Formats: sequence, C-alpha cells, structure tokens
Amino acid sequence: MKRGRTTTRRSAFPGGPLERQARTSLRTAAVTAARVERATPRALAAAAEAMIACLEGGGTVFFCGNGGSAADAEHLAGELSGRYLVDRPAFSAVSLTTNSAALTAIANDYGYDQVFSRPLSGMGKPGDVLVALTTSGRSPNVRRAVETAHALGMVVIGLTGQGGASFAALCDHALVTPSAATPRVQEGHIVMGHIVCELVERALLTRSAPPARPARPRARRTR
Repeated sequence: MKRGRTTTRRSAFPGGPLERQARTSLRTAAVTAARVERATPRALAAAAEAMIACLEGGGTVFFCGNGGSAADAEHLAGELSGRYLVDRPAFSAVSLTTNSAALTAIANDYGYDQVFSRPLSGMGKPGDVLVALTTSGRSPNVRRAVETAHALGMVVIGLTGQGGASFAALCDHALVTPSAATPRVQEGHIVMGHIVCELVERALLTRSAPPARPARPRARRTR
C-alpha cells in the first residue's frame, strides 16, 4: 500500500524559512531602491533630456548589454518603440542584442568583443544615443560599443553598479546603482530605465501636443 504524499511543504507555512528569506530580500531591495532615489534624480533627468533631444531630432536610441542586461536592453527598447504608459507614436529604439545570426557571425568572425560595436558602427550617427548596461562595468563588448558610439558622435548613457566607476567615467551620463550585489544592481537598472522611459514619454507628448487655443469671450446677450 502506497502512502499518500504530503502536498504542503514545511517551508511554505506562515513564518517559515522561505517567507523569512523573502522578507529579508525584499528589505534589502528596498534599501537599494532608497539609495537609488537619493543618488540619481539629477542623472536620470539628464539622461532623459539626452534621449528627448535625440528623438526630437529624428535619431535613434540604441541599447546593449549581456545576459540579464541584454534582457533589460530589449525590455527598455520595447518600452520606447512600443509604449510605456500611454498610446502615442512609436519612438525609434533598437536593442543590439536581438539578431542572433548577426551576433553569432560577428562573434565567430571578429570576436565577441565586437558583437555590439560592429553593427553600431553601421547604424549609429551623430546625435543618436547608446544606452549601455553592464552591472560590473567590465564587459569588453559593452565598453567597445561605448568607444564606437563616441567615435560616431553619439551620446552615451551608461548603467552600472558601484564597482563600475571606470566604466561610468567613459559615459556622458552614468546611472549607477549604489550596490555591489548583481541582483540589486539589475533591480536598480530596471527601476531607473523605467523612470527614464516615463520622463521621455511624458516630455515628448507634452512638447508635441498642439497649443491650446485661447477661449473666445462670450458675447453678452442684449435684452
């Protein structure tokens, strides 16, 4: 006779070890978010202004990153080319991480450090923006893309962690998550990326709205 299996795990009980760990992780994430709030508003506004100027001038915002940062690059490019909060015309935004044929061909023929810089050299132009994500600041292919962007006359917005000071120094605008833990850095990046998308969307919608016509004075009725 087979014994029935218990479906409720001990760790799932209220106050169990997984719940306690979840609370600890949430508190840690909240502390990092509070540090981001204190440290980055001015940099976020400057990054948004750079994107706004690019898009108003008919330019393109490019994104690149590896691993989780590649996913963030695609996510944020989608927020601009699709929509973030409201329906509006699409913004020109491209993630350099999405063409697997090009990525593997370039990696095979030229080296992995050129997988972003080579396509960027063919598509980027002065006034465009590159958003480069690297949690450590040490990714050779991201750093090379930054060099290429500068050579093309583009503006570079870099997202990194507190260990990426040398990378931040390469960028025109640096959005730094004040943490050394990779998960916390990535959480900071998506928060800051969302905020920049919101700032850009709101500003461009406001600036493109037709000016309101002054109300005509109502004629008085004569009796």
